[in-house]
Amino acid sequence: MAQALILSDGRLHLSDGPSDLVIGVDAPEAARQAAYARAERAFTGLIAALAEELPALRAPAGTAELQHPVAQRMAQAVRPHASVFITPMAAVAGAVAEHVLAAIAEDPAIRRAHVNNGGDIALHLAEGESLRIGLVRSLSRATPEGSVTIASHMPVRGIATSGWPGRSFSRGIADAVTVLAARAADADAAATVIANAVDVDHPAIRRAPARSLDPDSDLGDILVTTGVGPLPDAVVAEALKAGAAVAARLRREGLITAALLAIGDEIRVVSDGKILLPHFGRPHQRGEGA
Repeated sequence: MAQALILSDGRLHLSDGPSDLVIGVDAPEAARQAAYARAERAFTGLIAALAEELPALRAPAGTAELQHPVAQRMAQAVRPHASVFITPMAAVAGAVAEHVLAAIAEDPAIRRAHVNNGGDIALHLAEGESLRIGLVRSLSRATPEGSVTIASHMPVRGIATSGWPGRSFSRGIADAVTVLAARAADADAAATVIANAVDVDHPAIRRAPARSLDPDSDLGDILVTTGVGPLPDAVVAEALKAGAAVAARLRREGLITAALLAIGDEIRVVSDGKILLPHFGRPHQRGEGA
């Protein structure tokens, strides 16, 4: 059952099972409270509805029919990545955030709004508005170490971060891959794909079948990363190069706007240069990164 709480800073916290949403709305007080009520109504029952379609949501992209609009949005987001193993579950957090944001943004009085679902963020920006979003270098750290400002004229309304220390399994060794895209579900799916590609074989990398860690995982017996020990600089560079090549291809195909890939202090940024993503620690290369 969904739980709702107004936080001390005025944001709304909604939680139900694996979904944990923090929602901010900039609007006159009456409009903000009405937006919060719409968000709660949109969220109530959503996780239960998606659970009814779990077998299909855990099936490889494009192999199962889905009924709920959010489930269909998840499938749409992963479809461009069907050449690798991926299921609609790779876009669940972003798609849920999008669904709730759409209910909030119905009122034109809403100037800015964000729905943050465990780090996967859907944005609403009226003309002339902007929002600064904190970014982390590693999903094991809660405090943002940099930020990016998204303005209304930018083709970005979704931000997602994936990596092996996160709440979802990853086949790669990225501490964090943050993706900016037109929609949150698209960013979520792409972050998963890019983080999986930040990979290399090395004895310091520990892996286990996903099923051994979670019997219900959609990844089954696929090996996922459980730990990363110290790696030589050349190995880190090789893994980041592989991930950056995938991110660059997705940007050229119009599926993402930009991406930031991090392993420790080593960073790669894939962007056209119009969106300024931070470099943490030791600066490295910008551009396509392939």
